[in-house]
Amino acid sequence: MANAKILVVDDEPAIRNLIHRFLLKQNYQMESAEDGKTALQAFERFKPDLVILDVNLPDTTGYQLCQQMQTRTDVFVLMLTSRSDEADKIKGFSLGADDYITKPFSLVELGARVGALLKRQRMVHTTDQHSLCFGNLTIDPVRREVTLDGELVSLTALEFDLLYFLASHPSRVWRRSELLQEVWNYDYVGDQRVVDVHIGQIRRKIEGDGTQPTRIQTVRGVGYKFDPNPLSDTVS
Repeated sequence: MANAKILVVDDEPAIRNLIHRFLLKQNYQMESAEDGKTALQAFERFKPDLVILDVNLPDTTGYQLCQQMQTRTDVFVLMLTSRSDEADKIKGFSLGADDYITKPFSLVELGARVGALLKRQRMVHTTDQHSLCFGNLTIDPVRREVTLDGELVSLTALEFDLLYFLASHPSRVWRRSELLQEVWNYDYVGDQRVVDVHIGQIRRKIEGDGTQPTRIQTVRGVGYKFDPNPLSDTVS
């Protein structure tokens, strides 16, 4: 994505400046911020396509900032943190992060992740985009809204993309690697369990009982499928 806008948010000047200079040389438009308040001001003014966001900030957390930013736009968020615990990654993904890199990191890897994320398209501007209805569940790709029993369901951008993709191919079984390629739109170099995290979040929001899902079913040893008639089928 030529001349994309990137906002770097990190309270460590050395890391912030290193990332800024490196990506500036890759012909991206760059802005930086050292805390949450400054980051939100830059976000509103600069309108970035992607935010590289540190988890630990002096006045807030990257998790909270990620949520705030994604209520305003469908901006891509790459979490950058010294935390490597699985629980921290799951939390980041569940709050809308698109990718996650743990410090210390390679600038080459960071650049590859940034480039890959920016190749994705949040919105697909084609005429074949239409609302999908499955009983009490409606998925509207134009408004990017999901309703259940007439009530709006709050999904992150990635959760919406994943649900819409699965529902657009009802009953087809998809491997995790295929979903990463189709929905994330690149060969994800991290843990493929990122798919499981997002599936779990979607189930929690649209299934009556997330522990016994019927709409998004697990096909053991393979992956996932969307069942258009969950009441008439046997749950996998």
